[in-house]
Amino acid sequence: MLSFIGDYTCKLDSKGRAVVPAVFRKEMQAAGEVSFVMRRNIFDECIDVYPKDEWLKLIAGLREKLSQFNREQVRFFREFFRGAQEVELDGNGRVLIPRKMLDSIGIEGDEIVMVGQDSKIEIWGKIKYEESTMNTDEFVLLTSQIGL
Repeated sequence: MLSFIGDYTCKLDSKGRAVVPAVFRKEMQAAGEVSFVMRRNIFDECIDVYPKDEWLKLIAGLREKLSQFNREQVRFFREFFRGAQEVELDGNGRVLIPRKMLDSIGIEGDEIVMVGQDSKIEIWGKIKYEESTMNTDEFVLLTSQIGL
């Protein structure tokens, strides 16, 4: 089972490619994964990056819950897929992040942060990632609100 941990600042090249951190590549290789599915995050200005098998599990769960005969659920499913793209690591351990996705999350400059979130990776603009940090009091309050 995949579990991505840690946050790593990476540089984008002029074509929108970034080297995936070695610890993430090692995790992918151990699981025999070579491709990812990227989509814009629902709540935050970041990109969700799912290993293909994790993406397929997510979609299977959605299929079980959604009816193709319910208009609102069909609209949700369509929107969930909007802009999603499958990508692969190249021979140098880089991934090409589509320019449209980078623009949609407001990347400023050439620094991004790849953040391990258990079974997926998030890609953030460095500034936005730093701004998203909770202070200790907020974090403690949130843990009690969700029952931890």
